[in-house]
Amino acid sequence: MAKSVESNKIKSNQKLEIPPAINDFVIRFANTNGTGSASANNMFAKAIVRMGIPVSAKNIFPSNIQGLPTWFEVRVSEKNYLARRGGKSEIVVGMNAQSLFDDIDSVMPGGFFLYDSSKQLITDQLRDDIHYLGMPISAICQKEYQDPRQRQLFKNVIYVGALAALLNIEFDALKSLVGDQFKGKEKFITPNIYALEIGYQYANQHFICPLPIKVERRDLINDRILVNGNTGSGLGAVYGGATVVGWYPITPSTSVVEKFASYCERLRIDPASGKKNYALIQAEDELAAIGITIGASWNGARAFTATSGPGISLMTEFLGLAYFAEIPMVLINVQRAGPSTGMPTRTQQSDILSCAYASHGDTKHILLFPESPTECFEFSALSFDLTEQLQTPVIIMSDLDLGMNDHLTPEFIWDDEKKYNQGKLLSAEQLSEIKHYGRYLDIDGDGICYRTLPGTHPDKGAFFTRGTSRNRQANYSEKSDDYVDNMLRLTRKFETASQMLPQAEICQSKIPADMGLIYFGTTAHAISETMDQLKEHSLSVDTLRIKAFPFNHQLTKFIKEHNRIFIIEQNRDAQMRTVISTELQIDPAQLYSITNYDGLPITSKFIVQGILNKLSSKVVTEQVS
Repeated sequence: MAKSVESNKIKSNQKLEIPPAINDFVIRFANTNGTGSASANNMFAKAIVRMGIPVSAKNIFPSNIQGLPTWFEVRVSEKNYLARRGGKSEIVVGMNAQSLFDDIDSVMPGGFFLYDSSKQLITDQLRDDIHYLGMPISAICQKEYQDPRQRQLFKNVIYVGALAALLNIEFDALKSLVGDQFKGKEKFITPNIYALEIGYQYANQHFICPLPIKVERRDLINDRILVNGNTGSGLGAVYGGATVVGWYPITPSTSVVEKFASYCERLRIDPASGKKNYALIQAEDELAAIGITIGASWNGARAFTATSGPGISLMTEFLGLAYFAEIPMVLINVQRAGPSTGMPTRTQQSDILSCAYASHGDTKHILLFPESPTECFEFSALSFDLTEQLQTPVIIMSDLDLGMNDHLTPEFIWDDEKKYNQGKLLSAEQLSEIKHYGRYLDIDGDGICYRTLPGTHPDKGAFFTRGTSRNRQANYSEKSDDYVDNMLRLTRKFETASQMLPQAEICQSKIPADMGLIYFGTTAHAISETMDQLKEHSLSVDTLRIKAFPFNHQLTKFIKEHNRIFIIEQNRDAQMRTVISTELQIDPAQLYSITNYDGLPITSKFIVQGILNKLSSKVVTEQVS
């Protein structure tokens, strides 16, 4: 007969295989999707932040509404390593019977497994090198609560209270979080604090608290906030002057528009009339959504849409129209794992090629690559100036990890004196002074023409725009010379754009390095830890973070200055490497790719191992040669 694991108190003389750790561990929560666990798990992470200790939180959830296993990983790092660590965790909270044995297997040897002991664990398939912390959470809820929904929700709060005792989390930090979360809904505050106290008292009575793995108060947050990238993008759009959104919901971009709408309800209301100064239009599909956006932008509004990979596929023809007709518009792409439906709730950087060259024919688009919620805010606001100055679509390349997970990030800052830059936009008075206006006439030689808005002038059709071949006066033309002239001008505009976009971030090592590492977007989260680990292997490396496409001279210079270049990206086909080699005319064989595409955020361990493998392979190849 199988034996069961009882709820045992940890003995003070029990040998621990895992070394004690303060402010340096990973805890993994294993829950069931749709049970309200994400809110409690986030509260746990935020409590540690309120103790001045950096954390990163990753919500790994299925694409169904409820019922399947979901995981929430919190990395606590005094060294400020905020990428996913990967591997096994020091502590796992197992609340899902479906994934029980996998969750037990995910505990580091000598680590701790906190579980609901209302039902006994069967030991036949269990490990004897970890510590089991059994707590009858369901039985406690059965006794304390009558409402079935409360029984489910407060399970999560109770184990957070237990973790506070086990890990030395200040209880006042949790109480203040409950107060903040339910501000204006005071009736929920007392029940939640009571549930926390139940868990806290049970742990203190039945376990040796705190564990050798614990937290201690520090002062390491340095004016950072815990927020997700979609919130940054939505708020950035408000501050960037956006007033119109055409959209169609799709994971993981939906909350960009939801956040935009929530901020507009406070910041886009006319104080005199009380009327809304914004339009939020949910379309029937992605094609209609981008069509609404282009139409609103052409008519003078600052407009945007948000989508993910499948939406990009459907929007490509309209993107070509906006590019060729030269209509401003902003698109926020929160990338996910494809192709097709792929893994819609997993992260990737796999839309680089589809966005850079979206649409048929010779088309190139402006791309911005934010690495933090702060840059999501800044790039989103900046994009509306850029799209009007350049009169072409601007695509912000976020991803699911950045968009939906909370990150420690610098506080958002905005200059209230800032004036929007609409670029070469002519008024009625300016049009009256021009004898021969040409909508597609490049007067300044930078590829950017002068535009106006519909109805600006009573008798000059200066606003006329064409998505077909035309001459400089916007008259329809299929003459080869006119078409070539227009396409060459668009190339000049793209070259001009390279000097206007955010510049690359370069970090040079103290010791001269012949090896360069290129990265972008959320791969940035693992770089500081990667550099420290490479130093342990006596490797000196310079780094460059790409912030925008088209590239400027910085990237070309960086590549030429290093004998070995590694490009880190989160897709299978090394898409950024393809774009770099194509645009800069560099032999792809000179660029080494480190590609992660399992749908989970990249880790420093993966990057370092990839570099070491490439270097080892290169040495072997040279010896054979």
